[in-house]
Amino acid sequence: MSEPDPSSLKLVGGWLCLDFVNTVSCRNGDHSSDYLSTYENLVSWSQHVKILTKSEAKDLVAEASAHPAEARRVVERAVATREALYRIFCAVIHKHHPEAKSVELLNGEIALAMPHWRVEPGASASSWTYTFEDHDLDRILWLAVDSARELLTSDKLDRLCECPGENCGWLFLDLSRNRSRKWCSMRDCGNVVKARRYYEKTKRSKSSGLMESL
Repeated sequence: MSEPDPSSLKLVGGWLCLDFVNTVSCRNGDHSSDYLSTYENLVSWSQHVKILTKSEAKDLVAEASAHPAEARRVVERAVATREALYRIFCAVIHKHHPEAKSVELLNGEIALAMPHWRVEPGASASSWTYTFEDHDLDRILWLAVDSARELLTSDKLDRLCECPGENCGWLFLDLSRNRSRKWCSMRDCGNVVKARRYYEKTKRSKSSGLMESL
């Protein structure tokens, strides 16, 4: 069986860290797929969401090949961070206090990332950026956890939703004016539910007609 291709993932979260969490398909089903199973996949996803250039991605893959044990540890951290974020965000959605273990893990990753971030003064405004060395295989995580920090402290957090589609569980921000967005994607989960409802309605109508003819 071929590895899931991160570049095929639909980016529906509306925030970098949510698309990071959504690197598991069919999260609530029996046949989920993990798109971050290798360091190469982590890099491919980062290119897909445009936080790495093609050249940067090539350099990171080469560095990972030279240091496979370190690359595996980064993947393990990435997956653990992703799952902690999922639990934290779900707690927010359901208005629960997130578990301390998940928050502690996130704060640990933020602490590792923060020394690399800098304020860069500009002509009209300063920018928030980061510096890195070629051997920093975990710099993808710095961006993901900073995105999570930003969302968790933003006024958009109350727009966070979890797709109710069967076996889905993807997260997204509902930024519609009247908060009417229900699905991660109307073309996918939304259409599946619409088709099922139509089928059930047609089935009931046929059954009713058959009973009346008897």
